[in-house]
Amino acid sequence: MNVQRLSRLHRDQPMKPLDLVLFWIEFVMRHKGVWAKTRLFFMRLYQGSCVEMHPSVLFLSVILIFALPGVHGGKVLVFPLDGSHWVNMRVLVEELAFERPQRFCGASIGQLVDYFQLFQAADIWLMRVDFAFEFPRPTMPNVVYMGGFQCKPAKPLPEDLEEFVQSSGEHGFIIMSLGTLFGELPHDLADEIAAAFAQLPQKVVWRHTGDRPATLGNNTRLVSWMPQNDLLGHPKIRAFVAHGGTNGVQEAIYHGVPVVGLPLILDQPDNLHRMKIKGAAKIVDFVTLDRNIFLQALQEVLHEPSYRMNMQRLSRLHRDQPMKPLDLALFWIEFVMRHKGAAHLRTESYKMPWYAYHSVDVIGVLLAAVLLIILIIVVVIKYLCCRLCCKRKLKHE
Repeated sequence: MNVQRLSRLHRDQPMKPLDLVLFWIEFVMRHKGVWAKTRLFFMRLYQGSCVEMHPSVLFLSVILIFALPGVHGGKVLVFPLDGSHWVNMRVLVEELAFERPQRFCGASIGQLVDYFQLFQAADIWLMRVDFAFEFPRPTMPNVVYMGGFQCKPAKPLPEDLEEFVQSSGEHGFIIMSLGTLFGELPHDLADEIAAAFAQLPQKVVWRHTGDRPATLGNNTRLVSWMPQNDLLGHPKIRAFVAHGGTNGVQEAIYHGVPVVGLPLILDQPDNLHRMKIKGAAKIVDFVTLDRNIFLQALQEVLHEPSYRMNMQRLSRLHRDQPMKPLDLALFWIEFVMRHKGAAHLRTESYKMPWYAYHSVDVIGVLLAAVLLIILIIVVVIKYLCCRLCCKRKLKHE
């Protein structure tokens, strides 16, 4: 029975092992190398081992998990998780795990359980991250990456919107959206942004729900809602002015559109900083923003080819996967339900005592051994010194 169970687990894979190997060999050949590899071997010994860090930092760990409603399958709890945004996590963990964990678990699961034990015991963690956007890092076998699962090819635009973007001619158009939380900006800031847009030859579609800016140009159209994915996939799109939310950044990567970032709160600065490092975004600080700074950032992204080339490269890497992210996530959810769990993929370290997890007992034994050796050496030296002194005293007498 155990062998048959292992056989079922081995055979139940999203792709045949040989097909997967062939895919990644061809992937490396297509893209002239692998971008998602660690730079650890370029680091010095003390940096790779974190020796330069303060010792107290080594005992601090931040759990970066974005928990969405759980999916149950028999004895299985599957967490769709996002581990890339520490600011979101700090807010959620403080709210859910420290303020009212029992109320949250009781309302969502139907029984009172410890929140930390709940997500530590999850069989599969679905991470809304993609390594075209994220930096390489080691993960456990039960971590499944599904970044960009919501992205899809663009659909035709509504007739009036299509007519507006087609009127841009060879210059193309820009879209601006700061998400659903920040549709309305302060009047002075909106006037500065509108004045910068008015100086561009491109058309602009701006999701703005506040008052009409006084400096709004004829090339800018204000809308209360826009088909963002369809606009990003339009062939005349030139740039995307965004606040740096996860959905918007992943859609921009999917369609290969460079970003002018206006980060506000939570994970947005982190997202845009990653895009900036990859050469696909220009960040503008809201504190120092005026029409000249904003116009300069727009012109840099529009006229510097490296931004579009880097973003299109990220788009090719993101799209070139053995399975679509959503299909992969669905496979592993059904896998857990079929096999009543995935304990063979899950680490059991969360069941270890804290002193064993952090190897405090091992460190204690080693320190005790070192101290014992030092003590023995000191005792031997003292004994030899005493013997030598006694002999000299006897000879002198």
